[in-house]
Amino acid sequence: MSNQQTFNSFSEFYPYYLEEHSDVTCRRLHFVGSLLVLIVALWALTSGKLLWLLALPVIGYGFAWVGHFKFEKNRPATFKYPLYSLMGDWVMFRDMLIGRIRF
Repeated sequence: MSNQQTFNSFSEFYPYYLEEHSDVTCRRLHFVGSLLVLIVALWALTSGKLLWLLALPVIGYGFAWVGHFKFEKNRPATFKYPLYSLMGDWVMFRDMLIGRIRF
C-alpha cells in the first residue's frame, strides 16, 4: 500500500511542495539551478550549441538534489510527483524572484 498523498490540482500540491522546501539553503540551491538552466538554455539556443541542452536536467536537478539530500534531509518531490514538482520549481523560482518567498 502506498503512503503517497493524492493531489487533485497543482494548487493543492503547491503548499505541500513549499513544506518540502522549508530550508533556505535548499531554496537557494533550487534558485541557482533554475537560473543556470535559463542561462544555459538561452546560450545554447542563441549560439547554436544545442548539445548543451542535454545538460539542463543535470544542472537543474543537480542543484536541487544537493539541497534536498544535504540540507533539507528529504527526498525530492520529483520522485513522487514529477510533473507537479517541475511546475513547483518554476512557480517557486518566480515567487522568490518577486519576493513572495524568502531566499
